[in-house]
Amino acid sequence: MNQEIKDLIDGLKEAWQQELCAQLRDVVYEAIPEAQERLQYKKPHFLKNGKYAAVISTSKDAVSFTIFHAAELELPEGEWDGPAERKTRKFRKGDAVEAKQLAAWLAQTSSSI
Repeated sequence: MNQEIKDLIDGLKEAWQQELCAQLRDVVYEAIPEAQERLQYKKPHFLKNGKYAAVISTSKDAVSFTIFHAAELELPEGEWDGPAERKTRKFRKGDAVEAKQLAAWLAQTSSSI
């Protein structure tokens, strides 16, 4: 795991964002144990075989989680935004994270890369 990313997460002002980012990072490693991570555009990016698999980003009131290669996923209506090839979900304070489901989707999308 990349120390820069740990430092970025630990440095977030909101404790709930720190916890959520750490949880989403764990989801990535559950789904893709061999993921490589790097800090790019001040966001944690997760790659498999040199190709983007997921990214975590924060804003003032949300943490966004993007899954790449998502065209084949059947995602719940209204929760995910973006073009077919990458879908993003915004989590806000108090939102539940379905870690097992996220990991399953990420494992599915990354299986072909």
